[in-house]
Amino acid sequence: MTEYPHDTIVPFSDSDKGKKEQVADMFNKIAFRYDLVNSALSGGIDRYWRRKAIRQLARATPHNILDVATGTAEMAILTVRTLSQPSKASGGGVLHTRTGPWAQITGVDISEGMLEIGRQKVARLNLDKQITLQTGDSEALPFPDNQFDAITVAFGVRNFGNLEKGLTEMLRVLRPGGRLVVLEFSRPASPAFRLLYEGYMRLIASPLGRILSRNRCAYQYLRESVQAFPEGQQFLDILVRAGYVETRMKPLTFGICTIYEGAKILL
Repeated sequence: MTEYPHDTIVPFSDSDKGKKEQVADMFNKIAFRYDLVNSALSGGIDRYWRRKAIRQLARATPHNILDVATGTAEMAILTVRTLSQPSKASGGGVLHTRTGPWAQITGVDISEGMLEIGRQKVARLNLDKQITLQTGDSEALPFPDNQFDAITVAFGVRNFGNLEKGLTEMLRVLRPGGRLVVLEFSRPASPAFRLLYEGYMRLIASPLGRILSRNRCAYQYLRESVQAFPEGQQFLDILVRAGYVETRMKPLTFGICTIYEGAKILL
């Protein structure tokens, strides 16, 4: 498998552990404040980005969804709430729900600390029957071939130990015709806005993240991994090499974040 520059970016430069193990350790340490820090740093706009990504799945009406790098289950919870909203006919009245109450979402993550927070949230919202959370490695998913109608990954592909291996493994468990939707940070195309964005990341986001999370390395890693990630057309090219078809992307908020899509070819 090809190795990309961001694959070598790790949270703890003085550690002998591999990237996946370091990422799991990092998230275990910041899990108790992860949602608070995300909300503070983004002003809540991350929820808007997640909902935009989830709505890309609405046309496919998926019933069995896998959320990779689910973390505290924020994406899984928003998927239930967004796709289960009733759609109305032009003349009024509810025709059907987009996924229906039978929709099942499985969330996997390598950080048990993040999953424990997620399980508490799922239980508090009475979503236990629709959302299941379990420990899982994106590069060795514990599922059979062709199991899921759709797969989502929100701000997680940067953390894969090997990006191409993770994408190939997700393709394996996706059913033919199923769709992958990836939400990931990117850098604005406009030079002026990019300058402002990088200044914010360096001077505000990283220091504030360190203070709120009480972890010096986590948000330094965030900035460095975003800068090294193969974004835009380069990421679409990687999706194609991994075997996806019908690839496309949609930049959000001046390019700070991007939705990427790909599908598994019909047999």
